[in-house]
Amino acid sequence: MVTVPQVPQLTLRPPWNVLSTRPTHYSSELRVRGHSAQLTVRVERCAAGRLRNAYPVGAHDTEVGVHGTCPPAALPDLLQALTDAVTDEDPRCRRVVFAPASTDQACIRAADAAGFRYVLDVDLGTEAVSLLVAEPLWVTRTDMDLDRVPGS
Repeated sequence: MVTVPQVPQLTLRPPWNVLSTRPTHYSSELRVRGHSAQLTVRVERCAAGRLRNAYPVGAHDTEVGVHGTCPPAALPDLLQALTDAVTDEDPRCRRVVFAPASTDQACIRAADAAGFRYVLDVDLGTEAVSLLVAEPLWVTRTDMDLDRVPGS
């Protein structure tokens, strides 16, 4: 059993403003305004949320979801601001996950523009989503000397 830490309280960089939050231990719902849009953002620990059985989750993995109409040109900026806020508030977060409907190509392109990479499509039972992740450099950094065994 994984001990799931509390979801971080986020502060977003301008032009995004968090107007209010509805936090619980494992998730938080934010009302966000910026780029002429006002929308709801849900931030949830993957291990306690809808993605808990979708992939081998880490305790600090965090899903971000955007609900409402965000101008398409502003969505990459919002996703980047959310990723920065999560990794600033929780340095142990290995993955920020964005999981739009697998048919929503505009959201998938926006996530790609925000630095997320596509991992796979999963069927959650109620919907099929594409898992896209943003990982900090300390997770993705590799030793390119493939002929050397670490520790030898």
